[in-house]
Amino acid sequence: MISPKIQDAINAQINAELWSAYLYLAMGMHFESEGRAGIANWFRIQFKEEQAHAEIFINYLNSRGGRVVLKPIDAVPESWESPLAAFEATLAHEQKVTALINNLYALAEAEHDYATRGKLDWFVSEQVEEEETATNFIERLKLIGNDGLALYMLDQELASRVYNVPAPLAAK
Repeated sequence: MISPKIQDAINAQINAELWSAYLYLAMGMHFESEGRAGIANWFRIQFKEEQAHAEIFINYLNSRGGRVVLKPIDAVPESWESPLAAFEATLAHEQKVTALINNLYALAEAEHDYATRGKLDWFVSEQVEEEETATNFIERLKLIGNDGLALYMLDQELASRVYNVPAPLAAK
């Protein structure tokens, strides 16, 4: 059985992951409306990944005898000045999520909940990847600047991104 503190913290994380999904869907829709289908695709895939992260936490909480409590999702921004601004917002958001995961990890340690701590190891690694990816896009977009052809090429590259089921869900 999972402790009430861990259960509440995981429920808060589920809400944060669903908010993240909603944010990335909004970003995708923004760039879709601007005719940047590749960038839109990248954010749509990100949307699916965040939904999967929520599902991983939901499955885990259920497997430990906890109760999932879904809370309302706060509104997200609806537009960004540029792809660079969107990826800068992405990095800032992923850094916030990293802090949430780290706090959950610290709580699991304080509660001596080693099963939860073990489950969180995957998320710790995932956050390193998320921040690195956003940072790389920011660096590339800064290099691109106002070069329309380079931005077009990046958009084409991002159009090829496909969704891969995260390992914790693939095992189900």
